[in-house]
Amino acid sequence: TELSSQRKFDEIKKANQAAAKKLVEDQFSSSSEDDDEDAEGKQGKILAKTFTIYTSQTDGDASELERTRQYVNEAFQSGAMTCLICIASIKRNQAVWSCCGCFCIFHLSCIQKWAKDSLFLVSSPLTDDDFGKKDYPWPCPKCRFEYKRSETPTRYYCFCGKVEDPALDPWLVPHSCGQVCEREFKPSCGHKCLLLCHPGPCPPCPKMVTTTCYCKKAKPVPRRCSAKEWSCHLPCGRTLPCGQHTCENPCHSGNCKPCPRVSKQQCICGRQTAERLCASPQWQCDQVCGRTLPCGNHTCEQVCHAGPCGDCPRSGKRSCPCEKSKFTLPCTEDVPTCGDSCDKVLECGIHKCSQRCHRGPCEICRQEVEKQCRCGKHTKRMPCHKPYLCEAKCTKIRDCQKHQCKRKCCSGNCPPCDQVCGRTLGCRNHKCPSGCHRGSCYPCPETVDVKCNCGKTVIKVPCGRERTTKPPKCKQLCSRPPTCHHPTQEKHYCHFGRCPPCRQSCQKTLTCGHLCPVSCHDEALVKQTGMHQPAGPWEQPSEPAFIQTALPCPPCEVPIPVSPLPCHSAGPYSCKRLCGRLLDCQNHTCMNECHYVTKINSNADGKKAGPECLQCEEECTKPRPSGCPHRCVLPCHPGDCPSCLQMLKIKCHCKLSILYIECLKLTCADLKEKDLLTSCKNQCPKELPCGHRCKEICHSGGCPLNCNQKVKLRCPCKRLKKELPCSKIREGQVSLECDALCKEMKRKASEIKEAEAKAAIEEEKRRQQAELEAFENRLKGRRKNKKRKDEVEIEQSSWQKYKNLIMLPLFGVAVVML
Repeated sequence: TELSSQRKFDEIKKANQAAAKKLVEDQFSSSSEDDDEDAEGKQGKILAKTFTIYTSQTDGDASELERTRQYVNEAFQSGAMTCLICIASIKRNQAVWSCCGCFCIFHLSCIQKWAKDSLFLVSSPLTDDDFGKKDYPWPCPKCRFEYKRSETPTRYYCFCGKVEDPALDPWLVPHSCGQVCEREFKPSCGHKCLLLCHPGPCPPCPKMVTTTCYCKKAKPVPRRCSAKEWSCHLPCGRTLPCGQHTCENPCHSGNCKPCPRVSKQQCICGRQTAERLCASPQWQCDQVCGRTLPCGNHTCEQVCHAGPCGDCPRSGKRSCPCEKSKFTLPCTEDVPTCGDSCDKVLECGIHKCSQRCHRGPCEICRQEVEKQCRCGKHTKRMPCHKPYLCEAKCTKIRDCQKHQCKRKCCSGNCPPCDQVCGRTLGCRNHKCPSGCHRGSCYPCPETVDVKCNCGKTVIKVPCGRERTTKPPKCKQLCSRPPTCHHPTQEKHYCHFGRCPPCRQSCQKTLTCGHLCPVSCHDEALVKQTGMHQPAGPWEQPSEPAFIQTALPCPPCEVPIPVSPLPCHSAGPYSCKRLCGRLLDCQNHTCMNECHYVTKINSNADGKKAGPECLQCEEECTKPRPSGCPHRCVLPCHPGDCPSCLQMLKIKCHCKLSILYIECLKLTCADLKEKDLLTSCKNQCPKELPCGHRCKEICHSGGCPLNCNQKVKLRCPCKRLKKELPCSKIREGQVSLECDALCKEMKRKASEIKEAEAKAAIEEEKRRQQAELEAFENRLKGRRKNKKRKDEVEIEQSSWQKYKNLIMLPLFGVAVVML
């Protein structure tokens, strides 16, 4: 019994392991991609069959089918067609209805309930007398296109409306009858659609017709019926309504635009002339006519009019203000009042005016009457012209069936509810923004994009369906970086989740130098063992757990020529020859017999000596640089010898400083470098013949004779100056002479001085003359003359006296500066 129980336990365990292995293999297999490709091929055949008649009669041109193709593609995609009323997917075997305005597809039962609820909400506020007298429409849930009550769908038809309850055919567009559409195009052109029964709008008319341009000047050409109107872009040339000019716009449709030119035109009465647009020749000025009427007593009071003025408005029989009596009077006399009561109906519409016949408006009605308020609950005696509203608030429920009216003294015709609905829509994301209403809310008009993992393939679904809609199948290659050691991964399509395991060859370099030939094992599925041991055969075994982990490369199985064993099991041996490995000094080799060498670094060169090789004990014999008398102090070593660090003591070129230079630098330098090394880098202390110091850095040989120090050279009047090298001035090659401006300035300066001298002499003469006149006036005294008393002597101000003396020098200085 124990053996049979254990055998059954093992069989069940093996069956579970096989099922788990198959599940893992199916999860990472590419069979789903093959199914997708088959489905796409089938869909392409259906689309090609649908568009066969159209493409056969248009020479294969299907450029205008993109919009219709989009609707057909959405009909094939799973979850793309959604009923906006119930927010559920539309299946192939469900009865549907398509809107003729927006071509949106709904469940037939949903649209019937929608139409019924809409008609009930519209007709519920009506009274019994009004009900049924008007055919109120119901709107489409998406585009609000209005349908009559008689247009409420009751039967399930195909898209073209020919077949009722179309049969389900996997090789036809869903909800299609498979026949030619034959619906008339919109706008109507006399032709019919050539596609098979299809969702969405019909494409533009593909028929070829012969038509001419708008202006009829060009020759007729064959064009598509949907684009038969065209322009030849030549000037229109038709006579404009003004009758003087022609249309200069390119060939266009419809009437020509008004004439844009301007011309002088008279007003209607002919008194004024103004420039106006040629398209509006008739205009009125703002002057009153003023012509004498036939009565000879009055003038015409009309503003700028054409034709005769007409008779005097005060001639003939005229009525009194209350219109009970008529009088025949001259136009110069006013109509008198008749003395009878007015009896005109007042504004209240009930009582009449009790005053005698009078001019002007009647007074307000002041009679006291028993008035009832608007709601009919209270009465009160008050003047007729005053309205009466009580303070009682209406308790009726508004048309939303939720809120009370609460309007004071309501007549019973309560206004619609002004609050916002705010109920959560079927999408569970937005709230209804409409006013408070009865029945179900309109579907959410928003659409949401459902994208693939890379975001390049997008489908639009109604808001609320994004949580249940599967992402679209993307044909873009996966752009994720590989998770294994390979630089590139196998090509596969965009997807969610982890990438499938890599199936490329490993090709890792083993320790022996060969490449690993097995498949990539960086992400191998390994079963976890020992996680849970069953207590007995009665316990159901748990599903095996698999984890992805990197496995090591298997041992190298490549055979080697010197040993019958594979590469991973072959060991080292001695060939009895000299070692020949290069010692650490890099100058000598190991002279021992072939021996085992410990590899300190796995990446080290195979010809490099190890710790078991000989150690070089010879001196360094490498040649020294030319000119260096010293020897290398190190033993035999690899690479170049170190630089000679001994210092040499020498004087610079100017003999003022002592320099310490390394031996290697001085011996290895050429003539130019030696000249730089023996320079102290200070300015040369020698003096040139001109008296300036040499500007060169400490140098060998004599100093240069050309002094380049800048020296200022001025003209004789000291106005012009110029900087020149000292050598040119010393040799007398350059001289600076005064120019014409300098001479002009000298001449003007002399003229200013002469003018100042003359002004000073004249000023002195004026001062003396003024003193003389003052002295004479003191001697004569004041004259007592009445005429002189009335006269007032106007004394000149200081500015008026001396402005000429001040402005003349300033003017001269300004001329000199310019």
